[in-house]
Amino acid sequence: MERKVKVFEGKTVEEAIEIGLQELGISKEQAEITVIEEGKKKLFSRINAKVEIAYEEKKEKHALTKTEKTDGERAVAFTEGLLKIMNQESTVELVKDEEKIVINVTAENTNAVIGKKGAVLDSIQTLAGAVANIGRDDYKRVVVDCENYRENREQTLKKLADNLANKAVRLERKICLEAMNPYERRIIHAALTEREDVSTKSEGKEPNRYIVIIPANESDPTLEPLPAREERRNHGGKGGFKNRKGGFKKGNGKGFDDRKPRIQRSAPKSTSFEFFGTYLGNSKDSEE
Repeated sequence: MERKVKVFEGKTVEEAIEIGLQELGISKEQAEITVIEEGKKKLFSRINAKVEIAYEEKKEKHALTKTEKTDGERAVAFTEGLLKIMNQESTVELVKDEEKIVINVTAENTNAVIGKKGAVLDSIQTLAGAVANIGRDDYKRVVVDCENYRENREQTLKKLADNLANKAVRLERKICLEAMNPYERRIIHAALTEREDVSTKSEGKEPNRYIVIIPANESDPTLEPLPAREERRNHGGKGGFKNRKGGFKKGNGKGFDDRKPRIQRSAPKSTSFEFFGTYLGNSKDSEE
């Protein structure tokens, strides 16, 4: 216990005492009150009442506050422990601990920490986000990055979106991308939102939800979208393409068959591990 003294003022003694007790967060029984000035009302002015309040401050409570970790520090401690369990030699740094928590991981084996298309990193981020938001009423976003992977991935997706949009306009056909998590779909949508020659929409159900790019000059809206990975090669003349038996199908001059192409009719599939954890923690932002 440490004894402290503070002076408070008010129009009256009672008001000064009430102000002091509220500020200190104590009751009248816990305080030792001494009146310094009763307070006086003059013709054109007033002298405020003054009281001195002595109280005991608990050192134990102050020490506990110092040892408490912030949301970001708890997320970092968890991430460090998780990477040790994964047998990954790494350094975890808290970059930002404000409205959004940003954590950066530097590892000897970056591929093991990131995983295919960031699947492992997304899982670590989801778990770290859950730890950081324990006991919070409002959700605080947590981003876990590994040696600038997320920025590089974002640039790759923006370039992919632009290339596929150009392809959709050139072929006058819808194009569907492979299944992506909500974060990556948002990047694709945002990358093409300013273009007037294409529009985008999401189809399918998680975890196989994917984006369809629709050109404004679409020749036949009834045709199913072309898969993004399907490659067509022109072979002169009418623009036909080689079939599985090594022959040529009659083209229409645009580089693909006049008939409805044999394409994948179901939603693009993703492996269960690839997007594990992506839909648990950091997909609260709206997708579009």
